[in-house]
Amino acid sequence: MRLTRRNLLGAAMAATLVAASPAFAAKPLTIGFSQVGAESEWRTANTASIKDAARKAGVNLKFADAQQRQENQVKAIRSFIAQRVDVIAFSPVVESGWDTVLREAKAAKIPVILTDRAVKVSDPSLFVSFIGSDFVEEGRRAGRWLAEHQKKNPNRGYNIVELQGTVGSAPALDRKAGFLEAIAANPKLKIIRSQTGDFTRAKGKEVMEAFLKSEGKNINVLYAHNDDMAIGAIQAIEEAGLKPGKDILVVSIDGVKGAFEAMMMGKLNVTVECNPLLGPQLIQTAQAVKAGQAVPKRITVNEGVFPAEVAAKEFPNRQY
Repeated sequence: MRLTRRNLLGAAMAATLVAASPAFAAKPLTIGFSQVGAESEWRTANTASIKDAARKAGVNLKFADAQQRQENQVKAIRSFIAQRVDVIAFSPVVESGWDTVLREAKAAKIPVILTDRAVKVSDPSLFVSFIGSDFVEEGRRAGRWLAEHQKKNPNRGYNIVELQGTVGSAPALDRKAGFLEAIAANPKLKIIRSQTGDFTRAKGKEVMEAFLKSEGKNINVLYAHNDDMAIGAIQAIEEAGLKPGKDILVVSIDGVKGAFEAMMMGKLNVTVECNPLLGPQLIQTAQAVKAGQAVPKRITVNEGVFPAEVAAKEFPNRQY
């Protein structure tokens, strides 16, 4: 077919209009994210951070709340695969049982990023990166603080009750392991009771009530795997006529505002920070993965330890 000058001009104009049309602009990154639930102040802050970072970056975020059930997360991940999202991210309820669904994601060529909690899988290539805390080190930090505190009372033994997180979850397993490692060399530090409080304030209170009924004033220390369980337990201690922070030392993990408030009231002795503000790192990592860039297999956030003595000074700086 013979092309005239008019034909060429028309083709050029059409190409320009297509390039300028929003319909043909670069497709926004779509991330499917499955959250554990909304069991604590920490989790609420984590969710807000992810949603806010996605909004600021212009990312299309498909969010699913698993309500602390693994089967709900598996369904959500399969839904994300069916929707052909660009990247799947999730904070796993428990460590094990992910191989099958993650193989499905890999077969669909959809990269997976883990946030906050790790998984145990037979093939490490089933996920591209993990963003989160070193839970074992958090447990060690809690144990080290207690060991140092005990040195101030060298002749006194401490009986410890432990409120564990969700059974089978990475933070529950690792925070227990790290704490035991840190106190192992001190025979005056002994765990006498240990039970899950499922990371919730209500369950923490309920289990602490049971501990108090069975052990009473034999309890010297409460070690809680998160602040919400500790705060629930503090209520139980007070209702039993004891003084939390004095009659029973309270050691917990997360570093949420509620813990700082409890420390300022003298009811909690120390909180080990676990930073929930992972949203910006997740979005940046997902963007890099989608662009074909190499990313670290593990990205660890910086965190600190906050004893009650610094609570008032640090409280205005807390973002969650």
